[in-house]
Amino acid sequence: MNYQAYDYFARTGQLMSEGFSLVNDIVSHPSNPLSYTWTGRILNASLETAIRVTQRYDKLGFNIDSAEVDGKTIRVNEEVAMKLPFCNLIHFNRSGQVAKEKVLLVAPLSGHHATLLKGTVEALLPEHEVYITDWLDAREVPLSEGPFSFDCYVGYLMEFLNHLGDNSHMIAICQPTVQALIATAVMAEQKSPNTPKSLTLMAGPIDTTKNPTRVNEFAHERPMSWFKNVAIMEVPVGYPGQGRKVYPGFMQLGGFISMNKQTHLKKHQTYFQNLLFGEKEDADRFRAFYDEYMAVLDMPAEFYLETIERVFKSNEIANNTITYEGKPVNFDAIVDTALLTVEGADDDICGIGQTEAAQDLCTNIPKNMRKHHLQPGAGHYGIFSGSMYRKNVRPLVTEFIDKYS
Repeated sequence: MNYQAYDYFARTGQLMSEGFSLVNDIVSHPSNPLSYTWTGRILNASLETAIRVTQRYDKLGFNIDSAEVDGKTIRVNEEVAMKLPFCNLIHFNRSGQVAKEKVLLVAPLSGHHATLLKGTVEALLPEHEVYITDWLDAREVPLSEGPFSFDCYVGYLMEFLNHLGDNSHMIAICQPTVQALIATAVMAEQKSPNTPKSLTLMAGPIDTTKNPTRVNEFAHERPMSWFKNVAIMEVPVGYPGQGRKVYPGFMQLGGFISMNKQTHLKKHQTYFQNLLFGEKEDADRFRAFYDEYMAVLDMPAEFYLETIERVFKSNEIANNTITYEGKPVNFDAIVDTALLTVEGADDDICGIGQTEAAQDLCTNIPKNMRKHHLQPGAGHYGIFSGSMYRKNVRPLVTEFIDKYS
């Protein structure tokens, strides 16, 4: 299936979804006696499930308008602090309350929008001045803006850190742990005053040979020609990025779901039962999760292909062959940046030891400025979201940042 064919299919599905929604409004309306019968409940559950299966999911907003700071509720304003062709730097301005630590939260460019880290941001806001990388959907970026490569990503992080200035800290989650580590090393070698005071790497592929997961194996099982010929498509007509080569979001979503097909199927079956028996809170939780999970973006082809080749196939960071703009990256240059690595004991996407490998690369960071944490019972998403993150991981990160401010 090419992108144009998928786009026609998706637009047709959206029309079907709107039709199902219209019928469901009639079936479930309180004035309709049918809505109080078992037949009406079954129809409502069936139609709402059909709506969700056929609809297109758009990017959600962060929608963070307040935070608790020192026991007081303060207003939070979401602002675009810096705008680049492929990414906006979002600042969560805490209305007159300025924290001493500025934190650059680097969201992954790996399918989902940065809003997937909403819970991460909310947990950090009471203690820190938070900025986040909000990556744009590549299909919305005109061809005239040029390509976006692996090195471009590193360059963007350096621009953002320079914008934040000195006494800033960087937290990278999943895929961008690689670029965050490179950016820190390059800035350290340049002796930039804006090199981050601390670097926190969470569940990222620094050394993909450590406890390989299905994600790592998938990258090795197929030649680069397969990724170029099968995974890469052109943005169809009707979008600003028409003609740009991308790894489409719908293909990424298919990959995410295929990894845990039975789990997703079971969740949808449970959702149907929740609707049938009027279990509103459980149904709302399902909607909140899948509204975010199903919203995906297209990745620039050059960035995706370089990441597959350099990070997953050649393992360039661990092999110390990684370069930035053609020059070798010197991790020994990092001497004043404190390093925290965090992994989940049950992570099925990034294996145990893959992130901790950064500790062995940064040999010139004093031992008392390095720390590794393995969180028992945490899967990939549990490292940066949910109750386990809020209770165990976020306090650890904040304590580490405070120590090296």
